[in-house]
Amino acid sequence: MEHPKPDKTTALEVIQKKRDRGELTRDEIASFIRGYMASEVADYQVSAWLMAIYLNGMTSQETLALTRVMRDSGKVLNLSSIAARKIDKHSTGGVGDKTSLVVAPIAAACGVAVPMIAGRALGHTGGTLDKLESITGFNPRPSPEKIVEILKGAGAVLMGQTEDLAPADRCIYALRDVTATVESIPLITASILSKKLAEGIDGLVMDVKAGSGAFMPTLSMAAALARSIVDTCRSMKTKIVVLITDMEQPLGRAVGNALEIRECIDFLHGKTPEDLETVSMALAAQMIRLGGRARSMEAASKLAYEAVSKGEAAKKFREIIRAQGGNEGVVDDPGFLPKAAHVHRFRAKVEGFVTRCDAKRLGLASNSLGAGRYRVDDVIDPAVGLYVEKKLGDRVKQGDVLCQVHWNDPKRLRKALTLIEQAFEIQSRPAASRPLIHAVLEG
Repeated sequence: MEHPKPDKTTALEVIQKKRDRGELTRDEIASFIRGYMASEVADYQVSAWLMAIYLNGMTSQETLALTRVMRDSGKVLNLSSIAARKIDKHSTGGVGDKTSLVVAPIAAACGVAVPMIAGRALGHTGGTLDKLESITGFNPRPSPEKIVEILKGAGAVLMGQTEDLAPADRCIYALRDVTATVESIPLITASILSKKLAEGIDGLVMDVKAGSGAFMPTLSMAAALARSIVDTCRSMKTKIVVLITDMEQPLGRAVGNALEIRECIDFLHGKTPEDLETVSMALAAQMIRLGGRARSMEAASKLAYEAVSKGEAAKKFREIIRAQGGNEGVVDDPGFLPKAAHVHRFRAKVEGFVTRCDAKRLGLASNSLGAGRYRVDDVIDPAVGLYVEKKLGDRVKQGDVLCQVHWNDPKRLRKALTLIEQAFEIQSRPAASRPLIHAVLEG
């Protein structure tokens, strides 16, 4: 692998150049990041550099250079022994965003190899790994050798970021998290793609969320991130499709770890909320098409629906769980999942139409019950969370259940109920509906 030549520019000069809105060279970026990984550049210097990027941005060439050097800071998985095309899917995060758990088995059932690095709960959004760990015995950290073995057998592996995959991203993200530099499009682009391209994939399907429950709350911000990701992937000769999807309200009805696994199992058995089906099937079809299993979106969509209706996707989910040490029986009997001791029914106080079902507040409510983390070392309660009965546009009568609250701790319940109260709004007339899929970009 070709590496840039060492650069004599000092860390201070790199910081000054970006502070003054200069464009950094590939060598300057590589030298700075390598110096940081070698403990030759201090945390406080990287923090200053990150803030300069946050305030002044990066050109597409700088973003490309940063992505490359972060990817190459560790190992790149060698999946050349797997004949099928390797396609991953990634979401920027949302509330009730469980699509990874259904699109991976659907795409794998259609012959696509899916090496998927998933994340933990972050802020008000849930984490795919935390959801999977609701399944007894599930191991999200297989060795590189085991990853290849699972892909050859089950066709998909759902794993966390390992120590040797894009370690620069892990170190830099820890600083971004405490220096108010998370919401930077170049830094987000490099963070996502350095991890994804370290998987040795042939293509990527991205779900960029927009709305109250997303890190990109506006469509314009989501579109800017989508364009940055497409441009960078194109420059790195990786096939990419980005869907910009709505996150104004939770996706599906379940918000929480075991509750979302249960909803995914229902999906794979043909029972699913319409919004979750629409977004998941669009993502799965793009994976199938990029994976070369269908030439058109129409044909890919047909394959995705058949994988569910014929039971092939549910069978594949069993295989994935078994291959990663989990109790595969959960796919046929969700009773194996953890269950909260109590269920509170939050009811409508007036009659009318639901005009707000705020994803962020509902995500925070679920977290306050124990479904997410406020600190890295917080222990998650896999059983708690929400089941949203009424969503945007639904007509309700006084006393109708808006939301089931699955809880174990009465102190946590009180805080959650306050947030749920703030999340819902009921008015005499329905609000204008929002599209589930706002745009599709391809590179």
